[in-house]
Amino acid sequence: MFERLDEQRRLTRNQKKIIAAAILGDALEFFDYFLIGFVLAFIIGPWHLTYGQSAVILLSSGVGAMIGAGVWGWLADRIGRRRVFIATVLNFSVATGLLALTPDNGWIYLAVLRFIVGFGVGGLYAVDLPLVQEFVPTAKRGMVGGLVTAAIPAGVMVGAFLGAFLAPEIGWRGLFLVGVAPALMALLIRAWVPESPHWLARTGRLEEARRSLAWAMQVPASSLKLPTAIEEPKPVAWTELFRYPRSLAVSWIASLGAQTGAYGVTLWVPTLFVLLLRVPPAEASYLFIFITLGGLVGRIAFSLMSDRIGRRTGGMLCGFGGALFVLLAGMSYDVFIGTCSLFWLLLIAAAFFYDGGFAILGPYMAEVWPARLRTTGMGSAYGFGGLGKIIGPLGLALIVGSSNVIKPEAKLDAIIPAFLYLAAWLGLTGVAFLAFGIETADRSITEIDEDLNTPAPSPAANVRAASGAD
Repeated sequence: MFERLDEQRRLTRNQKKIIAAAILGDALEFFDYFLIGFVLAFIIGPWHLTYGQSAVILLSSGVGAMIGAGVWGWLADRIGRRRVFIATVLNFSVATGLLALTPDNGWIYLAVLRFIVGFGVGGLYAVDLPLVQEFVPTAKRGMVGGLVTAAIPAGVMVGAFLGAFLAPEIGWRGLFLVGVAPALMALLIRAWVPESPHWLARTGRLEEARRSLAWAMQVPASSLKLPTAIEEPKPVAWTELFRYPRSLAVSWIASLGAQTGAYGVTLWVPTLFVLLLRVPPAEASYLFIFITLGGLVGRIAFSLMSDRIGRRTGGMLCGFGGALFVLLAGMSYDVFIGTCSLFWLLLIAAAFFYDGGFAILGPYMAEVWPARLRTTGMGSAYGFGGLGKIIGPLGLALIVGSSNVIKPEAKLDAIIPAFLYLAAWLGLTGVAFLAFGIETADRSITEIDEDLNTPAPSPAANVRAASGAD
């Protein structure tokens, strides 16, 4: 039945609907997630927030995402992708709307609701990509998964635009009300997308799986041959992840390295622009837009290359490339080409790799797990990697000797060691792909599942096989 899907060379209209829904969901998801950064600019002064209070507000959503990715990912393997997709959208949308009711100086209320927002956002990311991947042919899986992740910077840009132009008119509480808009996504998903055919087949609902796949491929259901036998469905235990140490190592380590490095650069660089380039904060934000655009171009480029060069090669290229250019940027912080900062140019190049690399890493975190653990495994990897949102800024604060863990005070003598710290984490991503990477390009979900669940032959068995061949 799924061989017919993998024979496809062009996506159908319904498959494009699924992809569009996922892209829109990711964009709106991260719009909600990063909205607090723009809101904090309005309240930090009037509320007289301390560094510690600001840290709790900003980091609470990251902690929520770590936990939510694991919980919702596990549920998606048990009760289905579609239900969890809708539930997570409602989770972060409603919580964002409730933030509009934040009382003055209510930073604890704000932090608690931000934790709930992050809980939903982490869950959606863990189920979004697997749901899309399970509806498209193998030859398109890398490209489609990468393009879905490319929507994330667009969501951040929407937040920046609203913070700059709409917030003065509607206030910061109004921004949170706008964040309720993603709840409409739940209705779109309900109208467009059936349950994943792979999940339905795995749980024994073969006729429903055939109808779901037929809808996506826009062919009569009767034209798809049902499998003659399937394994009896078994409950998914989170501890089963440890039966696949290679999948665990590559997805967890690569996710941690990528998120630590990317999050650290995002927090550190705008402050450095003010210090090194001697520009006002508004112009520093403007310069950072080009770094964001570098990442967006990188995501699109790696999406298009993913199926051609392979996930393992792509992951190494992103990790090592990002590390190299971040390190070169740190070493060239005071170099100018005419009036143009080499530091700025190298960071744009770095973003192409470290941010663009999420177009490889995001889909890959789901591909390296067997079918029954796909969202559980992806959720665990994304959640573990979320530690980078904490150790990235915390590590920088320790290096520069600052009490502000959210945006450490920039000091010239700390620039090179700080960038070496960030480059090391990005390099770890490349090492993870090099040492533990499992190639998934040009291989169907069924083939990957069979290989992962085939026990490796013992040394003794290899010796017997060799003796027999002789």
